[in-house]
Amino acid sequence: MGRKGKMGDARINSDYLQEEVEIKWYLPETFTPLKDYYVCIMQDGNDYLQMGRVATLSDELQEEMLIEPTIFVGIHYQNKFDRQEKYHPNGEKQEAYIKFLVCEVLPFLEEELHIQTLPAHRALMGDSLAGTLALMVAMRYPNTFGKVIMQSPFVNETVEHAVHNCEDLDKLTIFHSINEAETAVTVTSGETLDFLKPNRELSKILAEKVDHYTYKEYAGEHTWKYWQRDLREILISVFGEEF
Repeated sequence: MGRKGKMGDARINSDYLQEEVEIKWYLPETFTPLKDYYVCIMQDGNDYLQMGRVATLSDELQEEMLIEPTIFVGIHYQNKFDRQEKYHPNGEKQEAYIKFLVCEVLPFLEEELHIQTLPAHRALMGDSLAGTLALMVAMRYPNTFGKVIMQSPFVNETVEHAVHNCEDLDKLTIFHSINEAETAVTVTSGETLDFLKPNRELSKILAEKVDHYTYKEYAGEHTWKYWQRDLREILISVFGEEF
């Protein structure tokens, strides 16, 4: 059975990153330029489109009218080291990547794809380091992005400090998930880290500061097998009827 929506792509020459970056998007079957849409920008974009099966989920959920009409946009990385430099809260290219996302990608989407202007209709989504990036960007630009989906985010002192010092967390809607077996995750640097404990600690802070906050612990490990399994519930929670 083929897809009902439509894939598109473009390349952006980034002044901030000094490189050409491909972005991809998936339009709902009912897409029309006469309407503005919710948008979900996904770091680890190819992973969400391929292993996360976001296009298939988009078809299903929008046909069943379980989520608002939403455009899913994917931005990918060159390799795991490039990903580390751009997504990691202490990464050398993180600042440039955030500027690229906010000042280059977003204006392009606004011009080309008829996306909503309200922050509540704009989401950032990511897994692991990409989830961390989603939170860090939304905390800095809460009047631009109002929704965050982070699956098994990496949490360190930089993230905790940013959360403690953010005065705009009450503006955000956050869906935060972690899997119960994520106690020994091997990361790009080669270290083995416990993701579960720092995510639990982060959840306590966010629960106090975020009005629309959902925290879930699922069974499973730090892999796409489990992130994909949970996406249906997550997308319905975040993009369903406004609560």
